[in-house]
Amino acid sequence: MESYKSTSNYSFTNQNLKYLELYKPPLTTETLDSDTRTFVVNAKYDRRPDLLAHDLYGNSRLWWVFAHYNRDKIKDPIMDFISGKTIQVPKQFKSSGNR
Repeated sequence: MESYKSTSNYSFTNQNLKYLELYKPPLTTETLDSDTRTFVVNAKYDRRPDLLAHDLYGNSRLWWVFAHYNRDKIKDPIMDFISGKTIQVPKQFKSSGNR
């Protein structure tokens, strides 16, 4: 089983003998923003939260931000990220470390 450095996105995520468990991002008050806006997922981003993260925040690895801010609407971060769904997105997101 692999160990991850403390700067890795996966350092807080539990592991079993075969794979990583559900991703647990390192969230801090510096990275979370209460200033959000409403966004309707369009066809370009259908099942592609990574593309939206890249376009909004310049980093496709921040796809999980949408699932975090919309826990009541997005259970599966890929399959629930569909065209026409209205979600809340932070106006800014600052990733910490090497994320």
